[in-house]
Amino acid sequence: MNYPITIEVISEFLTEQSDPRRQRFAFNYQVKITNNGDESIQLLSRYWQITDGNNSIKEVHGSGVIGLQPYIAAGESFEYISAATLDTEVGSMQGYYQMITDSGQCFDAPISAFQLAVPMAVH
Repeated sequence: MNYPITIEVISEFLTEQSDPRRQRFAFNYQVKITNNGDESIQLLSRYWQITDGNNSIKEVHGSGVIGLQPYIAAGESFEYISAATLDTEVGSMQGYYQMITDSGQCFDAPISAFQLAVPMAVH
């Protein structure tokens, strides 16, 4: 099923939570999920593939986001902020949300790859 939703992500480097000497680079990412369909949907679970600059991959599976399994009414949006830590200055994230419509249709909503990067680390 290809349900009409839009997922937008903005990432930000967190200087104060990072420690480059220990290879710890912290980022937050703000996600906006917009339901462009004609019925409400619920976000059930998430899957993230986090790739660092060494091509090491971490996979994260979990119920909901930030402790919630939000309902998103038709024409509405849901936004949240979360965080990730890398061992390198640059990396990326991508994945999907498992969703269900009010009528019981399950579908995966893909999240396009987005970059996590220390400012000036990518030219």
